[in-house]
Amino acid sequence: MMLPVALDLAGRPVTVIGAGAVGARKVAQLIEVGAVVTVIAEAVRAPLPSGVATVRVRRYQPGDLAGAVLVVAATGDPAVDDEIVVEATSRGQLLNVVDDPSRCSFYFTALHRDGDVVVSVSTSGSSPALASWLRDRIAANLPRGLGALASQLAALREARHRDGASTEGLAWRNWIDAWSRGDVLTGPDDLET
Repeated sequence: MMLPVALDLAGRPVTVIGAGAVGARKVAQLIEVGAVVTVIAEAVRAPLPSGVATVRVRRYQPGDLAGAVLVVAATGDPAVDDEIVVEATSRGQLLNVVDDPSRCSFYFTALHRDGDVVVSVSTSGSSPALASWLRDRIAANLPRGLGALASQLAALREARHRDGASTEGLAWRNWIDAWSRGDVLTGPDDLET
């Protein structure tokens, strides 16, 4: 059983081995969140997004994972994946072996983003297609503007903290419910219980 978490990969080194369609998608997701991505692949079979820090067009070699916080094996070659698993495991790195959930220490989830609001759906690697299907249905039923709402709530929290006040015990859910009804709420005083 996996623990869903949100990782801050901004500015952190990540290595992706393999540059086919799946590897390129993983690279794009990692670059989107600010990771410093190194790609190692015998051949670049799919267009890589701009922003890749390093591309090494060659076979994976032991030692290639040094310094990486997170590793993605997207080679499609079980023998190469075996080598990657051994190295990543020995280094204690977070590892995703594409299409092999039994050897992963993390999974990519199906994401919907609206600003700082992220809805993530996982099937623990058992069915990425189902996770995507669920994500799409959830996203279709969410109100528009959640990212803007999150920014507004963050500003309210920050204002309270600047004033030396706690944000614990405030009626955040009541405020969010009022927003969802279209009520206009302007400041921290609207959060009092």
